[in-house]
Amino acid sequence: MDVFVIPVGPDRYELYCEQPFTAEPATASVDDSMTGRIKRRFEDLLRRAEQWEPPAVHSRGLMGRLHDKAMAWVAERVVEQRLLWNLRRETIVGAIHPDDLSPAQARNIVYRALKQDAERHQYWVWVDGILFVVTFVGLGPLFLLIPGVANLPALYFGFRTAGHWYSRGGAKHGLQTVTWTTLSSPSLTELRQIATLPSSSRERRVDEIAVSLGLHSLGSFYDRVSRASL
Repeated sequence: MDVFVIPVGPDRYELYCEQPFTAEPATASVDDSMTGRIKRRFEDLLRRAEQWEPPAVHSRGLMGRLHDKAMAWVAERVVEQRLLWNLRRETIVGAIHPDDLSPAQARNIVYRALKQDAERHQYWVWVDGILFVVTFVGLGPLFLLIPGVANLPALYFGFRTAGHWYSRGGAKHGLQTVTWTTLSSPSLTELRQIATLPSSSRERRVDEIAVSLGLHSLGSFYDRVSRASL
């Protein structure tokens, strides 16, 4: 697995990965506890979201449109968190960094980003976990009175809780277990240098760098994180 250290400013970096999310392989023994069932349903949803594509023709009916919106939202979350979710099962990971950074500097940037991610996702595990319990226990009986209608608030906070739990686990695994190798890249150094170019020239050059690195979605990622740094 390769993680790219993307410069989005003079001294700001974001970690990026395009490896598709892979669920844990099935085992002979199936965990039939509540936690095990939730985990299987969560990973099944992520697998479907990873393969989902917006329909060429908009779905008809309210439920169809809600399904399309929900899958689009889940697919976006998969793209945002696939790095940390995949990191949970890796043992050796390559950090590809700008060539004006030393290997030690690159590792420090990776560790600092993962530490921040672990703390942030730990906080949201508690917040969304509490909201999931509140909506599941408090609103559950109301939805039982309406057959065929899901408890959407509980599903929403349940998904967020599971997602933050996976992300927290990936960040902690990356800090405590993963062995990080490094590889320098002059193309990534250029990303830092093109920040002052006009918008059209910058977008074109980012796309060219993305092609050279074999990263299909780097352009949209770079645009999003560079805007956030302004």
